[in-house]
Amino acid sequence: MADFDRRALLKAGFTATAVGTLGLTGVRTAAAAAAVPTPTIHGTAEWKARAATGAIVVENHKPTYIVVHHTVDPGNVTDYSLAHALQISRDIQNFHMDTRGWIDTGQQFTNSRGGYITEGRHRSLEILRGGTQHVQGANVGNHNSECIGIENEGLYSTVDVPVALWNSLVGLVAYIAHQYGITPEFIKGHRDFNSTECCGQVLYDRLPELRTAVGRVLGVSVARSDVAEWPLLKPGDTGRRVQLAQQFLRAAGADVPTDGVFGASTKDAVAALAARADLPRDTCTAAKAADETGFLGSDVWPLIVPADRSTTAWRADLSRA
Repeated sequence: MADFDRRALLKAGFTATAVGTLGLTGVRTAAAAAAVPTPTIHGTAEWKARAATGAIVVENHKPTYIVVHHTVDPGNVTDYSLAHALQISRDIQNFHMDTRGWIDTGQQFTNSRGGYITEGRHRSLEILRGGTQHVQGANVGNHNSECIGIENEGLYSTVDVPVALWNSLVGLVAYIAHQYGITPEFIKGHRDFNSTECCGQVLYDRLPELRTAVGRVLGVSVARSDVAEWPLLKPGDTGRRVQLAQQFLRAAGADVPTDGVFGASTKDAVAALAARADLPRDTCTAAKAADETGFLGSDVWPLIVPADRSTTAWRADLSRA
């Protein structure tokens, strides 16, 4: 799939010159990287955001990670208009404030299926432009002081993102990375930090492609990572990874079978372990379509894998299982 679509980028607010720059292939020079285009970002005033109910925390340092999310709800709608993008920003803020109980929208930026980018939490755009601090969000449990999050409209567990959304995501991530000096290997999915489906399996599987595309914009080479991430296991899953997880849970005292089937008892054991460890719940900015209680992911695996080997070695083994 091509990294960029010229018309979609022009629609998203990039200049014709910038679009030509984005379309270049191969490693670029440092001088070219200095010309990373600034995307059009519609601020909180434009989408008539509610006032935050608490103080906006500004971290006095740059973020370490750029984190990709999906909204789940609304689903994969076909209204690609700016008006719709502004409305979903209002809907997300209402959900986060009225249901999650947060002071404001959780993520710093929102990317619509039509390729329109909006500011999320108040002051996120202002602080991003400064390039030395970042607004603390509420989108990655236990890691909000080091992450800046982008919510992508839609559900991407089984279907791919629209071209317009992909193009605007590449442009926005490249701009954030440029502003903060973040290299592409620090572009992550939400599930790399918490036990969640987010950002959807299909979009998550495209993160290596996203890192390459962003690296192309920045003019930097993207090294292939040989370090595996912790796999995400969910109720209903089967196979060797599930069996290994069950063996680790049994060693930790849980009464679960070792049949390689992620059934109710395995889910309950994982949920109980997460509760004892006080792992965060409802950390995702998505209005989740399904309960993720008992999911076994990046914050649960370190609690159960034996301490006789490094986490890197265990992740590698589990990726091959």
